[in-house]
Amino acid sequence: MSERNSATLLISCPDRKGLVATIANFLMAYNANILHADQHQDSSENLFLMRVEWDLSGFTLPMENFAAAFQPIADENQMTWRVTLSSKKPRMALFVSKYEHCLVDLMHRWRIGELNCDIALVISNHEDCRRLVEFNGIPFHVVPVTRDNKAEMEARQWALLEEAQVDFIVLARYMQVLSPSFVERYPSRVINIHHSFLPAFDGAKPYHRAFARGVKLIGATSHYVTEVLDDGPIIEQEVTRISHRDDVEDLVQKGRDLEKVVLSRAVRWHIENRILAYANKTVIFD
Repeated sequence: MSERNSATLLISCPDRKGLVATIANFLMAYNANILHADQHQDSSENLFLMRVEWDLSGFTLPMENFAAAFQPIADENQMTWRVTLSSKKPRMALFVSKYEHCLVDLMHRWRIGELNCDIALVISNHEDCRRLVEFNGIPFHVVPVTRDNKAEMEARQWALLEEAQVDFIVLARYMQVLSPSFVERYPSRVINIHHSFLPAFDGAKPYHRAFARGVKLIGATSHYVTEVLDDGPIIEQEVTRISHRDDVEDLVQKGRDLEKVVLSRAVRWHIENRILAYANKTVIFD
């Protein structure tokens, strides 16, 4: 990946005329060289959403002063906004159970520089992936969650995440349901991969249910986690065709490839600040 010293601003607010000009004029007043700009208007929600990235070389407003300078515009236009710097790599935690294909794929993409983040740690409820994770020089922690000790074990997970200063979490086939209190701590910062084309076959054993239903397409879905199981804003999806000759194991094998690709795209877009979630759906900016 090419190194870039840039800032990215994400905005959502009620739609009105002149918003693009207002934002562009603000940045130009401080000599910004805009690299990318993309916006979307959702007429059903009367909502304006925008992503703008600019080069910080020659930008005359110190970024530590950006919030104070931009807030009057945000207040006037009822904006929800955040700004990020390319120089600050987000810190990612991976949660995994026994299936390792998504974990391996993400660690590989991280190692070759495709994912511009730091993997702070891996948390699992099983020992199976320890050697693989530690081979990559990443701290590995087993937190054995059961139905009876969930609150205690989630408190242990929170402590590990806070100590590692984690920015977001990826559930790389983590076969445990997070509690609502856990999810509330990380709004739009927990990414899951579900092994079906949601909203079809949510919950457990989707491949078995897809086989029993005789579907001709199976899919994978990456989404932000909310308190409702498999119902969060969808980030990315993909499908592949199957036939009457495929059994459940064939569906699982074909689905693994989908899961890896779909999850890695979602993680990359999150790292690159290309996603805005609203009304239980997402905009993915180019």
